[in-house]
Amino acid sequence: MSQTKLSDQISKNLESMIIDGTLKANDRLPPERELAGRFHVSRPSLREAIQNLKAKGLITSRQGGGNYVSEHIGESLQDPLLQALAEHDEFRYDLLEFRDALEGIATYYAAIRSTDLDKEQLTASYNALVQAHKMKLPNLEAKRDAEFHLMIAKCAHNAILMHSMKALFTMLSKSIAANLDNLFEHSHAREDIMQQHTKIYEAIMASDAKTAKVAVREHLAYVEKALLEVNRLKSRRQRALQQADILL
Repeated sequence: MSQTKLSDQISKNLESMIIDGTLKANDRLPPERELAGRFHVSRPSLREAIQNLKAKGLITSRQGGGNYVSEHIGESLQDPLLQALAEHDEFRYDLLEFRDALEGIATYYAAIRSTDLDKEQLTASYNALVQAHKMKLPNLEAKRDAEFHLMIAKCAHNAILMHSMKALFTMLSKSIAANLDNLFEHSHAREDIMQQHTKIYEAIMASDAKTAKVAVREHLAYVEKALLEVNRLKSRRQRALQQADILL
């Protein structure tokens, strides 16, 4: 095997580790000597492979030494139109419908495929969400909410699904926070949503795929219905204020 072909194979192996989440954004690659030993290749071949990944934007070098997985891996959907969609409230319901399709599949497979380690990580994510819920901080709760749903996607063991979800939630981070902020105007919404997350979590832990899928779809349907009600209330208030101005 020529050195070029060998370096290409090393690149593919490292790419696979990035795609499946073994190597995550901002992770530092092991030292050259350790990697070369792991792949049973020469250090020049390894260096060429790493250069290939740097050219693709998957690996970066930092001041002080060391190669790192790019911090921007799977960070966002780059199409400016998609970015604009996330900033317009009128498309919020389209995004919820898309989440329903994507997360229904992710939750179903997470219940079937999650390993013991996956379930430990999902439990840690769920507990962090519970703590944020108790603190009653919408921005933190939105962050933990997104992390919980992303962990579910990771448990599904589908690389394309996982990275699609990650890109979607990065794009929608502001929208998720806005959704929760609006929903919390309802006195029972926070508790309802937490109970829904608990039901999703328990179904996955029990490996009950059908219940998990139904639970996440009921959760998203609830969010959509509650947002519609919030918007109706806001519209009524605006009309009432306008009428008051006219009378004055």
